[in-house]
Amino acid sequence: MSKPIPEYELDIFTPEAVIDARAVDDALREFAPVVRLADGTHMLGRHEHVAAGLLDWKAFSSASRPWHDPNSPRPEILLTDDPPRHTQVRKVIADALSPRALERVKGIFEARAKDLLARLREREGEPVDAVGEVTQAYVFQVLPDILGLPEEGREHMHGFSEMVWATMGPPGALFDQAMQHDYSAVIQWLETQCERSALDPEGIGETIYAASDAGQVTLAEAKLLLQTVLSAGADTTFITMANALRAWALFPDEYVKLRSDPRKVRAAFDESLRWDSPSRMAGRITTRDVEVDDYVIPAGTRCGLMFAAANRDPRFWDDPLAYRFDRDNKHSLGWGYGVHGCVGRTLAQMEAAALLGEIVAQVESIEIAGDYEPWMTTVGHGPIRQPVKLKFT
Repeated sequence: MSKPIPEYELDIFTPEAVIDARAVDDALREFAPVVRLADGTHMLGRHEHVAAGLLDWKAFSSASRPWHDPNSPRPEILLTDDPPRHTQVRKVIADALSPRALERVKGIFEARAKDLLARLREREGEPVDAVGEVTQAYVFQVLPDILGLPEEGREHMHGFSEMVWATMGPPGALFDQAMQHDYSAVIQWLETQCERSALDPEGIGETIYAASDAGQVTLAEAKLLLQTVLSAGADTTFITMANALRAWALFPDEYVKLRSDPRKVRAAFDESLRWDSPSRMAGRITTRDVEVDDYVIPAGTRCGLMFAAANRDPRFWDDPLAYRFDRDNKHSLGWGYGVHGCVGRTLAQMEAAALLGEIVAQVESIEIAGDYEPWMTTVGHGPIRQPVKLKFT
């Protein structure tokens, strides 16, 4: 006979909880294998159960998620589908962002990284924001570049990020605060600048639209997929790279080791994704009763599969709070698992290889130069501001 699922009284989405999200999520993970929040959402935080849930898309469906509003202003495609439709749509993105397709824009990544480091070198000794002036600045330039978006209106990238992530969490103070913003200019920018006619025909965006010519998706779906890449390919990437810079400052011995073997930059990026994952969770709905140890989650229950807590689960990871870039990360959940694994993984790793690789080549050491300012969104997680000082070679 199954046990009743424990009620979890703490609201894990208040501003105070978001500020201390690592400790809050880890405490929930240790409380029980599965817990029930006040609104009925069930949360799983242990690596074993989160990994199993991500792999079993038939039991943990993406078709309906906690707090999901189908009328939200964010692009609604891919993440809210299951196979076979998900497989068909995913192939369009997978082809557009394949290693072979991205190889032709590799030079753009590298040139933009060198330009940014040249500007940062001129400010050596001054505090710079690892997010706004380094990783976010890079991604917000290079991602629209390779997609073929016009220069006009790119200042709306930040507003687009805020709009998308605000719609993922539950109602509350942070949601209400985000919804007070006027996103009409952002939406207008998305509608006009993501039209096929506005794009550089040599960009990856045109490749996505070409799938509509072949009948793989409709023209409207191609536009949504482009907007999805623009969203999903930005925030988690620049947050993870900023976390890498934080980790290299906090674990200087690891940075010394990395500089002696710069071929490991991608492994270092992957470890920063595990060490402090930029997404706290993925949402699912159960299609049948699911057993989790001595508990049963009923069919039709909306669930949160907690990436970040699972990536710090001491049952699975040795010394999980330590950053070690030579760690075996093949079972890290930061990229997701199974059919919903991150389709933009190659894109993110290529961006990271260019920017972080240039930093490793040119920067001798990184020093924390001010307080960490958290990204105040309920589901996303990481620094939105982190002052650092860079010492160049």
